[in-house]
Amino acid sequence: MTAQLETGIQHTFREAMASVATPVSVVTTTWEGDHYGATVSAFSSLSMDPPMLLVSLDRRSSLLTAIRSADRFGINILSAAQASTALQFASNRGTGKFDGVSWHPDSGLPRLDGAVSWLACDLVDSVQGGDHIIALGRVVSVETGEGTPLTYHRRVFGTHVAL
Repeated sequence: MTAQLETGIQHTFREAMASVATPVSVVTTTWEGDHYGATVSAFSSLSMDPPMLLVSLDRRSSLLTAIRSADRFGINILSAAQASTALQFASNRGTGKFDGVSWHPDSGLPRLDGAVSWLACDLVDSVQGGDHIIALGRVVSVETGEGTPLTYHRRVFGTHVAL
Protein backbone atom coordinates (compact mmCIF):
# COMPACT_ATOMS: atom_id res chain seq x y z
CA MET A 1 0.00 0.00 0.00
CA THR A 2 1.40 3.39 -0.92
CA ALA A 3 1.95 6.08 1.70
CA GLN A 4 -0.52 8.39 -0.09
CA LEU A 5 -3.30 5.76 -0.05
CA GLU A 6 -2.53 4.91 3.57
CA THR A 7 -2.77 8.60 4.54
CA GLY A 8 -6.22 8.83 2.88
CA ILE A 9 -7.41 5.76 4.76
CA GLN A 10 -6.04 7.12 8.03
CA HIS A 11 -7.87 10.44 7.51
CA THR A 12 -11.17 8.73 6.70
CA PHE A 13 -10.68 6.30 9.61
CA ARG A 14 -10.09 9.24 11.98
CA GLU A 15 -13.31 10.90 10.74
CA ALA A 16 -15.28 7.65 11.12
CA MET A 17 -14.03 7.22 14.69
CA ALA A 18 -14.95 10.84 15.50
CA SER A 19 -18.56 9.97 14.62
CA VAL A 20 -18.68 7.44 17.47
CA ALA A 21 -19.71 8.89 20.83
CA THR A 22 -17.39 7.60 23.55
CA PRO A 23 -17.21 8.00 27.33
CA VAL A 24 -14.41 10.23 28.60
CA SER A 25 -12.24 8.79 31.33
CA VAL A 26 -8.98 9.56 33.06
CA VAL A 27 -6.66 6.62 33.65
CA THR A 28 -4.41 7.05 36.69
CA THR A 29 -1.65 5.26 38.55
CA THR A 30 1.00 5.89 41.18
CA TRP A 31 4.57 4.70 40.85
CA GLU A 32 7.58 5.54 43.00
CA GLY A 33 5.60 8.28 44.75
CA ASP A 34 4.61 10.11 41.56
CA HIS A 35 1.06 10.29 40.20
CA TYR A 36 0.32 9.80 36.52
CA GLY A 37 -2.85 10.32 34.52
CA ALA A 38 -4.19 10.74 31.01
CA THR A 39 -7.55 11.31 29.37
CA VAL A 40 -8.71 8.37 27.24
CA SER A 41 -11.76 7.60 25.18
CA ALA A 42 -10.74 4.08 24.15
CA PHE A 43 -11.68 1.82 27.02
CA SER A 44 -14.24 -0.94 27.26
CA SER A 45 -15.49 -3.79 29.39
CA LEU A 46 -13.90 -7.09 28.40
CA SER A 47 -15.22 -9.81 30.70
CA MET A 48 -17.75 -10.29 33.49
CA ASP A 49 -16.17 -13.46 34.92
CA PRO A 50 -13.70 -12.36 36.04
CA PRO A 51 -14.54 -8.64 35.78
CA MET A 52 -12.03 -7.21 33.30
CA LEU A 53 -11.64 -4.15 31.10
CA LEU A 54 -9.28 -2.88 28.46
CA VAL A 55 -7.82 0.53 27.85
CA SER A 56 -5.79 1.74 24.89
CA LEU A 57 -2.74 3.87 25.69
CA ASP A 58 -0.17 5.57 23.47
CA ARG A 59 2.93 3.38 23.47
CA ARG A 60 5.13 6.46 24.12
CA SER A 61 3.24 7.69 27.17
CA SER A 62 4.82 7.99 30.59
CA LEU A 63 1.50 6.73 32.01
CA LEU A 64 1.92 3.42 30.19
CA THR A 65 5.47 3.06 31.54
CA ALA A 66 4.22 3.78 35.07
CA ILE A 67 1.30 1.32 34.76
CA ARG A 68 3.61 -1.43 33.56
CA SER A 69 5.90 -0.75 36.53
CA ALA A 70 3.13 -0.42 39.13
CA ASP A 71 1.06 -3.32 37.69
CA ARG A 72 -2.16 -1.44 38.45
CA PHE A 73 -4.30 1.45 37.27
CA GLY A 74 -7.55 3.26 37.95
CA ILE A 75 -10.30 4.37 35.60
CA ASN A 76 -12.17 7.57 36.50
CA ILE A 77 -15.29 7.88 34.32
CA LEU A 78 -15.78 11.63 34.22
CA SER A 79 -19.04 13.48 34.83
CA ALA A 80 -20.55 15.97 32.40
CA ALA A 81 -19.21 18.75 34.67
CA GLN A 82 -15.57 17.64 34.24
CA ALA A 83 -14.70 18.77 30.69
CA SER A 84 -11.92 21.01 32.05
CA THR A 85 -10.46 18.03 33.92
CA ALA A 86 -10.53 16.00 30.70
CA LEU A 87 -8.63 18.76 28.90
CA GLN A 88 -6.09 19.09 31.71
CA PHE A 89 -5.29 15.37 31.67
CA ALA A 90 -5.19 15.36 27.85
CA SER A 91 -2.23 17.75 27.93
CA ASN A 92 1.42 16.65 27.91
CA ARG A 93 2.30 18.24 31.27
CA GLY A 94 3.60 15.08 32.98
CA THR A 95 2.86 14.70 36.70
CA GLY A 96 1.70 18.35 36.97
CA LYS A 97 -1.64 17.25 35.53
CA PHE A 98 -2.97 16.81 39.08
CA ASP A 99 -2.38 20.48 39.98
CA GLY A 100 -5.65 22.04 41.11
CA VAL A 101 -7.62 18.78 40.65
CA SER A 102 -9.50 17.41 43.65
CA TRP A 103 -8.61 13.75 44.19
CA HIS A 104 -7.89 11.21 46.91
CA PRO A 105 -6.14 7.84 47.12
CA ASP A 106 -8.35 4.77 46.66
CA SER A 107 -6.90 1.27 46.47
CA GLY A 108 -3.49 2.96 46.32
CA LEU A 109 -4.43 4.86 43.14
CA PRO A 110 -5.45 8.47 42.40
CA ARG A 111 -9.26 8.71 42.32
CA LEU A 112 -10.66 11.95 40.93
CA ASP A 113 -13.44 13.51 43.00
CA GLY A 114 -16.68 14.02 41.09
CA ALA A 115 -16.24 11.12 38.64
CA VAL A 116 -19.47 9.18 38.02
CA SER A 117 -17.71 5.80 38.35
CA TRP A 118 -14.40 4.46 39.60
CA LEU A 119 -12.65 1.19 38.82
CA ALA A 120 -9.34 0.00 40.27
CA CYS A 121 -7.57 -2.67 38.24
CA ASP A 122 -4.58 -4.97 38.44
CA LEU A 123 -2.69 -5.12 35.15
CA VAL A 124 -3.09 -8.63 33.75
CA ASP A 125 -1.45 -8.28 30.35
CA SER A 126 -0.69 -5.80 27.60
CA VAL A 127 -1.07 -6.32 23.87
CA GLN A 128 0.46 -4.33 21.01
CA GLY A 129 -1.99 -2.61 18.71
CA GLY A 130 -0.35 -0.32 16.16
CA ASP A 131 0.83 2.89 17.83
CA HIS A 132 -1.00 1.98 21.06
CA ILE A 133 -0.78 -0.70 23.72
CA ILE A 134 -3.96 -2.32 24.99
CA ALA A 135 -3.76 -2.77 28.76
CA LEU A 136 -5.94 -5.57 30.12
CA GLY A 137 -7.01 -5.01 33.71
CA ARG A 138 -8.78 -7.18 36.26
CA VAL A 139 -11.21 -5.06 38.26
CA VAL A 140 -10.45 -5.32 41.99
CA SER A 141 -12.66 -2.46 43.19
CA VAL A 142 -15.57 -0.59 41.59
CA GLU A 143 -17.98 2.13 42.66
CA THR A 144 -20.71 3.95 40.79
CA GLY A 145 -22.35 7.20 41.68
CA GLU A 146 -24.96 9.61 40.48
CA GLY A 147 -24.51 11.96 37.59
CA THR A 148 -24.33 12.06 33.84
CA PRO A 149 -21.13 10.89 32.15
CA LEU A 150 -19.06 13.12 29.90
CA THR A 151 -18.90 11.97 26.28
CA TYR A 152 -16.81 12.92 23.27
CA HIS A 153 -18.39 13.06 19.82
CA ARG A 154 -17.14 14.78 16.65
CA ARG A 155 -14.32 16.35 18.68
CA VAL A 156 -16.72 18.05 21.11
CA PHE A 157 -17.54 17.21 24.73
CA GLY A 158 -21.18 16.55 25.53
CA THR A 159 -23.39 13.99 27.21
CA HIS A 160 -26.03 11.42 26.39
CA VAL A 161 -29.65 12.48 26.07
CA ALA A 162 -32.30 9.78 26.43
CA LEU A 163 -34.91 9.61 23.67
